[in-house]
Amino acid sequence: MTINITGKQLHKVVENNGNTIHYFISGNNDGETIVFLHPAFGDHRCFDKQIDYFSSNYQIITLDMLGHGLTGIGKSKDNITATTLHISEILKVENKDKAHIVGVSLGSLLAQDFALKYPEKVLSLTALGGYDINKVQKEIAKAQRKEIFKWLFKAIFSMEAFRRYAANIAVINEEERIHFYESAKHFTRKSFSVLRDVDKLIADRSIERTYPLLILVGEKDTEPALKEAKRWHNREQKNSTLFIIEKAGHCANMDNAEDFNEILMNFINNEEYN
Repeated sequence: MTINITGKQLHKVVENNGNTIHYFISGNNDGETIVFLHPAFGDHRCFDKQIDYFSSNYQIITLDMLGHGLTGIGKSKDNITATTLHISEILKVENKDKAHIVGVSLGSLLAQDFALKYPEKVLSLTALGGYDINKVQKEIAKAQRKEIFKWLFKAIFSMEAFRRYAANIAVINEEERIHFYESAKHFTRKSFSVLRDVDKLIADRSIERTYPLLILVGEKDTEPALKEAKRWHNREQKNSTLFIIEKAGHCANMDNAEDFNEILMNFINNEEYN
């Protein structure tokens, strides 16, 4: 069901298992499709700087995942790992067989999960600020538990303070921190419930990729994130491309959209890098 047109984006919803998932369509309907998956606490607006850049040649789909943005918490007991099903349903509704899947942070984990379950629907996979869900890593798990404790501690006392903290760790650019904070306003205390079981996506498994993989990380992201990006690329050997984006933090697509957009465009166009 179509809701309305906001700016250059067509705002739609899809129903799945008692959940109403809000998503947004823009760009060239005749071009290949790019699906962007936002980080935790943000929403589809985290990709505002990608919409205009890619819309001339590609159809762009962004969505608000469960607990985030306009989607919020549904009536079912689904958690955010149901995003894989939601993407599949959206592609079906839009009559798209395949798409380039791009995920940032938490979105990168869900992008990988979609690629695991529906490899035949993936033209390419891009993971920014994430880690390999096909390898159990104690260091990453330990760092995550520590960070989650900080989130919950701040959220108990003030969601306002929590949203500002989330914005500060997501991006380094002051203007983009304001942008991220605005995206996080729909994330509530109840929204934390949809983040359960994300760790269950991770397992030691061998996979055979049928699509190219782009691994991205901001140069000013955390040391564990930088190390993991390099280790992941090394494990993939010749099956992946790695870029460290300068002048950017965790959500490098917001901090340094110019470089992010150029790298992603070259990658999905199968162009050679200089």
